[in-house]
Amino acid sequence: MRHSLRLYLPEWAQDWLDVIVPALQIALIVFCAWLLHRMLRRLVRRASAHYGLPADMSMLANGVLRWAILLATALLVLERLGVSAAVMWTAFTGFATVAAVAFFAAWSVLSNLFCAMLIFTVGPFRVGDVIEVLDTQDTGGARGRVIDINLLYTTLEDVTPGTAGTLLQIPNTMVFQRVVRRWRPGQAVLEPMPKKPADTLE
Repeated sequence: MRHSLRLYLPEWAQDWLDVIVPALQIALIVFCAWLLHRMLRRLVRRASAHYGLPADMSMLANGVLRWAILLATALLVLERLGVSAAVMWTAFTGFATVAAVAFFAAWSVLSNLFCAMLIFTVGPFRVGDVIEVLDTQDTGGARGRVIDINLLYTTLEDVTPGTAGTLLQIPNTMVFQRVVRRWRPGQAVLEPMPKKPADTLE
């Protein structure tokens, strides 16, 4: 490529060829990264509108994509600047190790985030439904009307007599660990099943 460029460039520009070619390659990498980021951000916006995802989840997805594109762009630019592959691989493995430790340290939070994505995409219940998270198949648990679903919690407005109106915050992982009874809007809500009396010593 450089040999063919020398045939078309003037003599004063041939001395700068070792600078011009990497600069053009870096500019092309940055432009492609910017274009890819715009396309993915538009795709996330359309997916959020189609599935009815909340704004904070869209911001999270955009943030993850932005940082992934920035990291890949930085690695490609460093390669064009002459940084050796061994140095980049050492830096990448160190970063991956730190990320893995942070991932396991924040596993409970990340599991709630993942379950929130499943709730919005699979739709086991929606805002306005009345649900009951059962302790077991025989005894009742938290029961209420879903008023909000965020990245960490599902908020219920209690409908149990005596405590009606109070708010219950259930971690999203609880939905996938327990049996959930669901009433759609307009359905009659059944009375909670009475709990079995505890065994007494004779």
